[in-house]
Amino acid sequence: MPPEQSKQLQELKETQEKLANQWIDYWNDYSSFDTWQFWFNVGMIIIPLIFLYYFIDRKKAFQLGFYGFNIHIWTVYLDAIATRYNYLGYPYKAIPFLPINFGIDTSLVPVMFIFVYQWTMNKYKNFYLYTLFLIVFISFVFRPLSVEHNLLQLSKGVNYLHLFFGYIIIALISKWITNLFQYLQIHSNRTKLEVE
Repeated sequence: MPPEQSKQLQELKETQEKLANQWIDYWNDYSSFDTWQFWFNVGMIIIPLIFLYYFIDRKKAFQLGFYGFNIHIWTVYLDAIATRYNYLGYPYKAIPFLPINFGIDTSLVPVMFIFVYQWTMNKYKNFYLYTLFLIVFISFVFRPLSVEHNLLQLSKGVNYLHLFFGYIIIALISKWITNLFQYLQIHSNRTKLEVE
């Protein structure tokens, strides 16, 4: 590695470490165990997972879990990019090491999407329509309430419509990936039956 590159890389690492330590100091001062916001964020991690454990359709658990995991991954990626470039910010966190809101991205939102997906499959309803209703709720009810209570900050002109379109993209990609893997599984099973 050229010396100039090595020097710049070292400076970036030092800045990153300093920033991580500053986030931990901020969390200790304003977002730690003695704030209601901390416990609210912890609740957003634990409570949805308890509901998921008790109410997931166990016959379809793998498909639902795969879909929910897709929602989780894409939500985390999009949120990480948005927070890194200061389009979104979370003044209160359960886990100070992560730029994202761990409860929303890894538990609450994926579980909400899983339950809508499960309901549309079991009741033979239109997945896209009811997912759209969920996205409207998240984007125009839940997220504004989060902003009102300083659990989320929007910056640089980001508004709820941007969040709405982000969730649309996340839901579509997650459903299409799930459909693709279901197709591959069904096709693989048919091939095995033909061979036997």
